[in-house]
Amino acid sequence: MAAAESDSKHLFSLDSYHVSEELGFILSDPLEELPAYYQPWMDIARRVPELVQSHELRLHVNKMPLLSSQFLQKHRELRLAHLALSVMTMGYVWQEGENNTVEMLPHNLAVPYWEVSQRLGLPPILIHADGVLANWKKRDPAGPLDMENLELLVSLPGGDSVRGFFMVTLLVELAAVPALRNIPIVINGVRSGDTEAVARALEDISQSIQDMTDALKLMHVYVEPSVFYGIMRIYLSGWKDNPSMSKGLVYEGVQAEPMEYSGGSAAQSSLLHCFDELLGVKHEAKSAAFLTRMRNYMPPAHKQLIQDISLQPSLKSFVQQQSSEHLNQAYQHCVTKLLAFRSYHINVVSRFITVPAARARQLRTQSQDTEGEMIGKAPTALEERGTGGSGIMTFLKTVRDHTKDALMPETSHS
Repeated sequence: MAAAESDSKHLFSLDSYHVSEELGFILSDPLEELPAYYQPWMDIARRVPELVQSHELRLHVNKMPLLSSQFLQKHRELRLAHLALSVMTMGYVWQEGENNTVEMLPHNLAVPYWEVSQRLGLPPILIHADGVLANWKKRDPAGPLDMENLELLVSLPGGDSVRGFFMVTLLVELAAVPALRNIPIVINGVRSGDTEAVARALEDISQSIQDMTDALKLMHVYVEPSVFYGIMRIYLSGWKDNPSMSKGLVYEGVQAEPMEYSGGSAAQSSLLHCFDELLGVKHEAKSAAFLTRMRNYMPPAHKQLIQDISLQPSLKSFVQQQSSEHLNQAYQHCVTKLLAFRSYHINVVSRFITVPAARARQLRTQSQDTEGEMIGKAPTALEERGTGGSGIMTFLKTVRDHTKDALMPETSHS
């Protein structure tokens, strides 16, 4: 076999990982409808916010027919089914807030939800891949992917802030696409010793991470902190490491023992996992364990991509071995941008969680205004935790600080 041919055979590429050149990890063209047989699911899923509001969602779900999942054939059908069953489940569990949760998900919801989850290799709970990656459509099909032209397929209680939260997160994923496209260029450049190709690709990745930070800034425009904290957050919460559902949840007809799953978390996005593995960022044991567990909440092909990036020759070692100032700077710049993104994320979490949590504690001891009412009723179990169940500020700061460790010592190498 010719050398060139054997090389091209082993070039690293994104082809086998369900990653699109245009959209990265985002599901392209999500379906808006399931086959007619599944209309009872879609009818309820589309009405989750209003049915929760009127305290009727559990009633509607309990009367829902038990449908077989066997008529769901294509990947997009399964993804829409998972999304619809996920929002129904979150609404069902949390309809009455943290004080009147359920111990069991009824079999007519639990059984098909379990089957669809098994077929996708996903857990039976609302995850980032549902709420963000598979929950969008364009208002004008010919128009751009921007806030004005994006619409959710299904929603949760919280009105416009829910759309804002999911859509801004989608735009962060979109901003990362050029970075994802450059990962194979970095890996193949390291393998072949092409210093310049690696440096240029790292510069593109840096720019892309900067664009992610800029997209994240839109949270402050489209999401109301008191609504996020007081209304939305509980519907993103899971039944693992959550004091208000300490026993977990029984999926009736699936198994008699309760199961525990973490709620939605930014750590379920595959993006930063890919960048960490590429740049050689190492996290301390507790954070690393949580991040690794979150990979089980990603589509299996995306989890596999992260794993495969981690098995490639070390970029950091390559940078250290080359005496290229250009490469060294490009690598440092990339880590610096990742660090800045994580610092900005801490700033967002502080505004949407830490500050309202402090206000909630204060309000429980005082008379309350309307915004206070909302915050005061927010779930106390989640005050210091992320919806994924992590002690949020400690976790985020530890992860950010270990990102710094990936930076090269300042000494220029001779």
